[in-house]
Amino acid sequence: MAKQKAPALEYVCQSKNDTMAAIRTLGDTQRELVRIETELNDQIAAITDSKKEVIEALKSRVKQLTSGIQTWCESNRAELCKGGTKTANLTTGVVSWRQRPPSVQIRAADKVLEALKAFGLERFIRVKPEPNKEAILAEPQAIAGIAGITIITGHEDFAVEPFEVEVTQ
Repeated sequence: MAKQKAPALEYVCQSKNDTMAAIRTLGDTQRELVRIETELNDQIAAITDSKKEVIEALKSRVKQLTSGIQTWCESNRAELCKGGTKTANLTTGVVSWRQRPPSVQIRAADKVLEALKAFGLERFIRVKPEPNKEAILAEPQAIAGIAGITIITGHEDFAVEPFEVEVTQ
């Protein structure tokens, strides 16, 4: 299969001066982006604050209605769920009951682990075997030739950080 050609870069600096100018432009662009994001967040906060009372009132109304609906449906469940169904169609909407699957809740996991060990219930303790990457890096010659393990060296990241001054109040 033929290798694909790398796409052409949209912008390449041609000199040190071009690079310095591009870094300045990058800094200006990043700061403008932060200004716009901050302005958007301020607008969102203002809109949210202006609608806070309406939102809270609507949430309260939803909670009241849901509670009232559930109370009536629980009282009339036998009539609503004839034939052993768990769903009832009430023309304007559907109500349903669903049994959640069993779940396990653990508090003080370290004490639970000790108790499981003390009662000989190790089968309920999960042990996750996984390769020790730190040990492999410490002894790379020991794993030479093992399929699936590759030690990556010399990987270099490139970063551009335009200079900025932080104003303290």
